[in-house]
Amino acid sequence: QENNLTAVTEFFLLAFQVSQDLQILLYCLLLVVYCGTICGNLLIITLVSISQNLHTPMYFFILQLSISDILLTTTIVPNTLRIILSNGGTITFINCLTQFYFFGVSEAFECFLLTVMSYDRYVAICNPLRYTSIMTSGHCVILTSICWLFGLFIILINTITTSELSFCGPNIIDHFFCDLVPLLEMSCSDTSIIQLEVYLQSIPIVIIPTTIIGMSYTYIILAILRIPSSTGRQKAFSTCSSHLVVVSIFYWTLFSVYVFPTKGQTATMSKILSLLYTVITPFINPIIYSLRNKDIKKAVKETFYKRAIW
Repeated sequence: QENNLTAVTEFFLLAFQVSQDLQILLYCLLLVVYCGTICGNLLIITLVSISQNLHTPMYFFILQLSISDILLTTTIVPNTLRIILSNGGTITFINCLTQFYFFGVSEAFECFLLTVMSYDRYVAICNPLRYTSIMTSGHCVILTSICWLFGLFIILINTITTSELSFCGPNIIDHFFCDLVPLLEMSCSDTSIIQLEVYLQSIPIVIIPTTIIGMSYTYIILAILRIPSSTGRQKAFSTCSSHLVVVSIFYWTLFSVYVFPTKGQTATMSKILSLLYTVITPFINPIIYSLRNKDIKKAVKETFYKRAIW
């Protein structure tokens, strides 16, 4: 009887149960977005790595964000494309936990990194004279390493405790990837400890970061309002506008799915919101950071100009 409780060794992901025409359309859209995500983020990584003008703390953090976005979208999209094309597909228990782990690590890391980036903008605008002494390359590496280590460790705890659950059927997950909530709903074990664990982990992952980001931007706005000239205010705000847009999109979708889910939220709506932060956000992040960024545009021109001469 104990063996029967742990008999489920693979899950069936339903993904999007739509008509064949819509499946093909969705497959093509996701494939284009995935290719655009990889190319856009690789471009950011390449430019920041080779361009001397971009060797600053802000672009170092943007490079780390691009690495995280590539990890996130590569963890989710290729398998999603496979199961969309076959109108659903199986995934082994081990692969499901692996996907959940790397998905969770990239999401937790992004929460921490966006917090560090907000602090970087706070120092740049509120303490510009001390910026170079505070945000040194060594400090940036240490802060980024802490973000990665926290993400790796915290999500590892979730993954280990989830792996110890018993799954006695059914094994159908109405989602396009292995997320924690569907796994907990399918388990026939007592999940109260894991739910308490998630609530406690939301303090360092969600509550503290959003508090720090909110406080940082409060001081930033107050500092910008004290600038006498409108040109100076506009220039100061432009240095953090891209980050503010990314933070708004990321946390809005994150809160919609996990923190304050709408009552009666359908599985389809949940999957659409999940698509926003797992697929769309990694795609638009490099666009947001490069569209109105003169330094990025300059680096692109210089790089292609040098290649053309060579």
